[in-house]
Amino acid sequence: MSSPCDTCVFYVYQEDLETYECQARFDEDELAAFLSGGEKDCPYYRLDDEYGVVRKQM
Repeated sequence: MSSPCDTCVFYVYQEDLETYECQARFDEDELAAFLSGGEKDCPYYRLDDEYGVVRKQM
């Protein structure tokens, strides 16, 4: 089962660590709420739309 992070623009593969990492900038309170389960959805989630740039060029 995949997580919503798999389709997020901030979820980036780090080649030197050979793992994926979230690069969203959480402040201390947001991170604590998210990690404790207080937040059901990530406030920074944005769909990684590869074709968004192409649509803007048309």
